[in-house]
Amino acid sequence: VSLLLKSRAFDKSNSLYNSSRSCPKISRSISNMISSTERSLKKCSSSYSLDDNRKTLIYLTSKTRFLRHSRQARLLCAAVDPENFGQIGLDGVSLDGNKWDRVMLKVSGEALAGPQGFGIDKSIVNAVAKEVAAASSSGVQIAIVLGGGNFFRGVDYEGEGLDRASADYMGMLATVMNCISLQAALEQIGVPTRVQTAFEIQEVAEPFIRRKAIRHLEKGRVVIFGAGTGNPFFTTDTAAALRAAEISAQAFLKATKVDGIYDKDPNMYADAVFRPDITYDEVLERHLSVMDATAITLCRENQIPVVVFNMNLEGNITQAICGSQIGSSIVI
Repeated sequence: VSLLLKSRAFDKSNSLYNSSRSCPKISRSISNMISSTERSLKKCSSSYSLDDNRKTLIYLTSKTRFLRHSRQARLLCAAVDPENFGQIGLDGVSLDGNKWDRVMLKVSGEALAGPQGFGIDKSIVNAVAKEVAAASSSGVQIAIVLGGGNFFRGVDYEGEGLDRASADYMGMLATVMNCISLQAALEQIGVPTRVQTAFEIQEVAEPFIRRKAIRHLEKGRVVIFGAGTGNPFFTTDTAAALRAAEISAQAFLKATKVDGIYDKDPNMYADAVFRPDITYDEVLERHLSVMDATAITLCRENQIPVVVFNMNLEGNITQAICGSQIGSSIVI
């Protein structure tokens, strides 16, 4: 579909087959994708039909699991029926008016613990999964980094029988438990998900390979990065900023417990002033505890905009991923 659109040979008034006849390479590519799509639709028992030439794909429903969560299926639907399935730009990427095509979502471990303060609150994990699924169905490629503070935070245990490096490694293992939990919640509702870790745990996750992670994203899968950077003395915020730069994410979305960035801690000071927009330099100069300085610097140097928002408000995660104006933005 991307080749077809870039060739500018696509005529919305004609069928997919007729518009690709003039280019054998495009025709073969479309045929292969239709065959792949047909097999996937059969697996989920969706209603579908193909014309006599088996070239034009006609969807009878937009409610199937495959359609909601496969980027390839959305591209095919939009090409066959742009009126009902949305417009595709000539680059074959932008769908449904989303602001970004690929984003990095950072969720803290403490947020997953809920009111109990420790472990994993299933209702919160399921809520996060549903919102990520909704955003993924709109065409945005989503990478996620999870913290591990709901189980173990290395910096809190330094000097209590543990050196900092060992404590940080334990914290990395805690993030992997959160990753597996979120992966299970996402796949339970039909979202294909992959977990990649900074060090090898082959029985439960893939090792982080940049090109493989990008390929997963391009196929419409959600990718969850675990075990931080794989090195002690670095936070999961820094890990998220690093992975965002590596996969060329267009935005860093930090899900927190507050509405955005304040000039001081709103939980301690009633006169804290909300800042809808702020620069990287001001965050660093005023030592605002939004993210650690290393993460902020990485985002600034790679020109990745940062959005800080409240994940406890229903729908905020989906809105942030799709590019709606919520929370606070850190810009150059």
